[in-house]
Amino acid sequence: MSDVTASVLVHIEKASIRDISESEINKKVDEIINKAELVNSEDKVKLLLNAITYLDLTSLKGGETFEDIKELCQKAANVIDVNLQWKNPIHTAAVCVFPASACDAIKALKDLNVRDKIEVASVAGDFPAAALPLKQRIDEVKQVVEYGVDEIDIVISRKLALEHKWKELYDELTLMKEACGKAKMKTILATGDLPGLKEVYIASIVAMLAGSDFIKTSTGKEIVNATLPVGVVMCKAIKDYYVTHQRKVGLKPAGGIKTSEDTLQWMKLIEKELGNEWLSKDLFRIGASSVLDNIIKTVHALK
Repeated sequence: MSDVTASVLVHIEKASIRDISESEINKKVDEIINKAELVNSEDKVKLLLNAITYLDLTSLKGGETFEDIKELCQKAANVIDVNLQWKNPIHTAAVCVFPASACDAIKALKDLNVRDKIEVASVAGDFPAAALPLKQRIDEVKQVVEYGVDEIDIVISRKLALEHKWKELYDELTLMKEACGKAKMKTILATGDLPGLKEVYIASIVAMLAGSDFIKTSTGKEIVNATLPVGVVMCKAIKDYYVTHQRKVGLKPAGGIKTSEDTLQWMKLIEKELGNEWLSKDLFRIGASSVLDNIIKTVHALK
């Protein structure tokens, strides 16, 4: 057994025996919701404008045309016109699309002269099912790398997670990370499909051990997507991993985040559990297709 394999197995074993107190997590969730509710109007505007810069503006309906993607990119690049002495134009962190639309997104952002400001993320590896043979999933990852995307959102094998085959999951994700090359890998845990919070914690640790740059809650296609209890557990895993490895891994909640209130709650969660240094687009993203409109509406109402 290699030293690397032994080390991974030790980490997974420690994660497996980690006690996850649901009552303590729920207490933290209540505190987070309360903190979000107490934000005054002036601070709310500032927080929501910052939130825009953490968004991965998403179009994952399937069958998008170039005009659809162009419209998505225009929206990402020219988000809001508010006189707040903001130093630079406000834009989202990234656009997130299917592999078939990745080249369209790159071209549209180039045409808008914002390709250097907004990342192109592509789901890959048989999103959202992640059920095809591993080689086919890896080949799709390599394909979008060749297209020139900046980030790749991949999904874990739910089957391996449900069967607690954590070492096999680690091996798969390690190969995925290798296939990503210089592109960031955002690993979707599909938390709504996992049996409990303990599995969420272990899957988070496994994904980070395999080299993930972000861990992400959901595909947005599950019945249950991003929830605050899951967010607390994933933050705990990120903190524990950082203590041991001194590498900061980002968090991306996705799916079910539809209102400004939802957005503020997630920002307060990050602030409380990980600290303000995690409130940057390099370490925090929000995957959403509809929340941007609600944020803009809220900001205008508060001005």
